[in-house]
Amino acid sequence: MDFKYHLEIAWEMTLQYIAPLIFMTLAMIGISFITLGILAPVTMAGYMHSILLLIREGREPKVQDIFSQMRLFSPLFCFGLVVLIITMIGMMLLFLPGVLFLLAVSFCCIYMLPLMTDRNLGLIDAVKESYAMVTKEKLVDQIVVVILFVAISAIGSSVFIGSLFTQPLATIFLMSVYETLGKAAPATAPEAPPGPPPAPPPSAGE
Repeated sequence: MDFKYHLEIAWEMTLQYIAPLIFMTLAMIGISFITLGILAPVTMAGYMHSILLLIREGREPKVQDIFSQMRLFSPLFCFGLVVLIITMIGMMLLFLPGVLFLLAVSFCCIYMLPLMTDRNLGLIDAVKESYAMVTKEKLVDQIVVVILFVAISAIGSSVFIGSLFTQPLATIFLMSVYETLGKAAPATAPEAPPGPPPAPPPSAGE
C-alpha cells in the first residue's frame, strides 16, 4: 500500500478545505460533548461520509453533514453500548482482555461506518465486510493503517485546538484508503445465462 500517497492526499485536502473541516470537526466534538457521547457514533458516521464525498466528488464539507446519517442512531448506539459493556467487563476482570477486545474491534471494524453510509449496509453486514476488507489485504498494511489513523487522531486530542486539524487529517487518510480498497475490489462477474433445455429423447419408433 502506498502510504505516502494517502498521507499526501490527506495533507493537501486538509489544507485546501481547512476552514469548513475545522467548523465541521468543532461541531462534531461539541455535539458529542453536550450529549455525553451518545451522538458521537452517528455524528462520526456523517463526518466520515462527508469526507468521503470530498475525496470522491470534491464536495465541500458542511457542518450539517454530521447529522446526515441520523437513521443509523439506533444500531450504532446499541453497537457502542455492547462494545463498552464487554470492554468494561474485560478490564474489571483482568484488564488485558478488555484492552485486547477493544483493539480487535478497532481493527476489524475500521471500515464499518463508511460501509454503512456509502453502501447502505446493515450493522452486521458492515462488520462482516469490514473484517473481509482488512483480512483480504496484507495484514501488516492494515495494521499500519489503523495505527496511523489512531496515532494522528490521538496527537491532536491531547490539545483541543490540535484535534481540529488532526481529526480531519486522520479521517481523510482513512477515507482515502477506503476509497482505494473499494476501487481495487474485483467486480462480481455476471451470472451466465442458462443454457438451452436438453433435447427430448427420441421416440421408440425413430
